[in-house]
Amino acid sequence: MAKRIWLLTGEPGCGKTTALMKIVNAVRARGYSIGGVVAAEKRIRGIRVGFEIVDLLSGSRDILASVEQKMGPRVGKYRVNLKALSDLAAKALIEAARSCDLIVCDEIGPMEMASPEFRKAVKEVVDSGKPMVGVIHKHMRDPLADELRASAEVEVVEIDIYRSDEATSKILEAVLNLLGAGH
Repeated sequence: MAKRIWLLTGEPGCGKTTALMKIVNAVRARGYSIGGVVAAEKRIRGIRVGFEIVDLLSGSRDILASVEQKMGPRVGKYRVNLKALSDLAAKALIEAARSCDLIVCDEIGPMEMASPEFRKAVKEVVDSGKPMVGVIHKHMRDPLADELRASAEVEVVEIDIYRSDEATSKILEAVLNLLGAGH
């Protein structure tokens, strides 16, 4: 079975989201529609205080997790904003599966897996048959993450600071070949 889902993995800070955004920008520049979500660090005076989640299609954004959040499941020093995961992230993934050429999901990790709606949306994306590029937490053990890693349609690509450009180019070529075959 051909690969149609590429999941970047690696240690924190190795450039997974940067590689993902290079792919997004290159695919978008060729006129394809892209939807889904990306996460960005929130820093104050150089110290990471949380993460923001951005809907690639609408540009909407919300806090994914924060050290200042009072409610929600705790993951490390952060509290997860379950409302943002259900109202923004899950809906963005489902809309991307319906209307976009490429679906992006950054990240499939412990924070995101705390949301039943997000988990359901990831399954819907996988079942959509559309190409997806995402990030998966390297050390997370979760039934959904394990199922994704084991799927014949999924290629897990290890990113490190030395091989990021090579991996990015390889995935971009595969995505464009798949999208080109569909048009």
